[in-house]
Amino acid sequence: MTPPTTSAAPLRADCIGDSAGGLTFDVAAHGDTAAALLLLRRRDADDEVSLPLAPAAEGRLRAALPSSVALPEGRWDAYARVSDGEPRRLVPGVTDLRSLATRTPSGLLGHVAVRIPYATRQGNLTVRSWLRAPHAETGELSLGKDALSVRGRVYGTQLAPEAHAELRARPGTGEGGVHRLDVAADRAEFGFTVPYDRLAPGVWDLWLRPAGEPGPAVRLARLLDDVADKQPVFTYPRARVQTPYGPVEAGPYYTRDNDLSVSVTEPAA
Repeated sequence: MTPPTTSAAPLRADCIGDSAGGLTFDVAAHGDTAAALLLLRRRDADDEVSLPLAPAAEGRLRAALPSSVALPEGRWDAYARVSDGEPRRLVPGVTDLRSLATRTPSGLLGHVAVRIPYATRQGNLTVRSWLRAPHAETGELSLGKDALSVRGRVYGTQLAPEAHAELRARPGTGEGGVHRLDVAADRAEFGFTVPYDRLAPGVWDLWLRPAGEPGPAVRLARLLDDVADKQPVFTYPRARVQTPYGPVEAGPYYTRDNDLSVSVTEPAA
């Protein structure tokens, strides 16, 4: 779906997150606001979610996106349509996402839904949505001189005695392949260590196999906070180690989708 073009000034929206994972949008609007709607349009797709904008105070309209409303994973650009006019792009106002930073989903529905509003590079309002079933949440990362220790928690499934982690090489990574890693499990909590000295240069993605080989493969990610883009916020030092492929520098990082990966490169000259 191609967003409409308009020369009208964007409308400002305040966003508040709740502990259940829902969002409330308060839009500043004046004049005739009959049949007003807040529209969320997923990029590179035809999906659209419309939410009624109801009067909340003088010059304010409110729309609620409860956690029970399905929002497939992706980036959703926010618009408001008032008085049957053309949809207008929303820009962020005051954002209060403190409840997201302390949220602990039950996982009883078999999935974890996360929605984080953020400002794009152009200053517009967009909602980043994740829907993981099940979900492996990355917690503490401990960096050693030649290894990475990862702790986390799984939601929407259980950890079987056969549970293990996997390092999967992205295309173009050295000899490629998959490295299996032993997991220490305690109920829903897990931990494992990534030895750098086994890795060829390239990028290695981290996965959890909660039920072992027969079960699902779950991508490790850090989603349960109020940071939409972890990559520039969570940065980690790199370790220099000797491998069968020669000396390398290795360290963890979060991808653009907040998934956890390990980057292995040849040392800088």
